[in-house]
Amino acid sequence: MKDLSMHILDIAENAVRAGAKEVDVELYHQDNRLELVIRDNGHGMNAEMVRNITDPYTTSRTSRKVGFGLPFLKMNAEQTGGSVSVESEPGKGTCVRAIFIKDHIDCIPEGDIPATLAALMTGHPGVNVRIRIDKNGESFDLSTEEIVEVLDGIPVSHPRVGVFVRNMLKEV
Repeated sequence: MKDLSMHILDIAENAVRAGAKEVDVELYHQDNRLELVIRDNGHGMNAEMVRNITDPYTTSRTSRKVGFGLPFLKMNAEQTGGSVSVESEPGKGTCVRAIFIKDHIDCIPEGDIPATLAALMTGHPGVNVRIRIDKNGESFDLSTEEIVEVLDGIPVSHPRVGVFVRNMLKEV
């Protein structure tokens, strides 16, 4: 993965495939540290799967025998001096937490996080995506449910909604 936004999309899409109806994406910028937390209420994983999830040959997919998303996230975080942790419980969901040291020479760029989050929100109308971005103590929160409430009947999947959400997130 070339940037953080692609990691976000990969993990969130996995959550949706796991049946999640709620996906929380949180980004905490604190001085030189960036923490990414993605939490869902999908099917979850058993303890053995969690233990092996950062092995590229461990995947729940049947369409292929490898899964590189979490192993690459772990590699990208650890090469900055950061870390990755995964907590999950069958029937309750999964939480992936990654910490990056931003000024490390090997830290990947953030990428287009506003466009990625807007696509995630508008691309899955049946999923409540909640976003929290905290930059040195100042927080911004947005959810699909809030947007739907304001739209007054306009589908969240409408292209103009995506542009609106992306522009809103760019200001954060």
